[in-house]
Amino acid sequence: MIDDETAPHDLELRSFGRRRGRKLSARQARLLTELAPRVRPDLARPAPADVATLFGAPVKQVWLEIGFGGAEHLAWQARHHPHVGIIGCEPFEEGVVKALTLIEDEKLANILVHPDDVRPLLRWLPAGSLDRAFVLFPDPWPKARHRKRRLVGTPLLDQLARAMKPGGELRLGTDIGDYARTMLAALMRHPQFRWTATRAADWRYRPEDWPQTRYEAKALREGRRCTYLRFVRV
Repeated sequence: MIDDETAPHDLELRSFGRRRGRKLSARQARLLTELAPRVRPDLARPAPADVATLFGAPVKQVWLEIGFGGAEHLAWQARHHPHVGIIGCEPFEEGVVKALTLIEDEKLANILVHPDDVRPLLRWLPAGSLDRAFVLFPDPWPKARHRKRRLVGTPLLDQLARAMKPGGELRLGTDIGDYARTMLAALMRHPQFRWTATRAADWRYRPEDWPQTRYEAKALREGRRCTYLRFVRV
């Protein structure tokens, strides 16, 4: 098992994927030029004391999704929880464009998009500003020599613990058994997170308010077992 205590605090963002993929359509280019700056938190300015004021709609809670991929989960949560403001972080352009398209098409004023590594954003957010956070199917880095690049470990959990409110919920998902074990080990060691599971079904099945993503559906079709973890910030 990798000792995440020794992992660098801010590893360079790396992934199996490319940050920029296929050529953009005219609409996609417009979204990146015109809409993206309007829905992006400005980390060059001091964060407001109340991050709910960043959103274009009145919100009562603020959630964070780290690595939203195709934005299916991000948009579903925004639709079903219009009183919640959700900050989505995704460094890959294809995912960012998908989120921007959904924001424009569905007029989702309760989404902000940070198109980069989440760690600078977490340092920028005021302490105790997040009510919920999601880390769903992060890059697995399966080779032993690369596991220190995995996102979920003590450094990230320390940042999340600072940014989250006591009683806030952290949800994690993965289809990689070894990653599930290292996630669980890091969280069980962390003094500011408590596992909510009381039976095996709690980590084998998603709750009803946790929609399936296309990546998860693909993993299940290919026979990989998914693990769903829920922790509370104490």
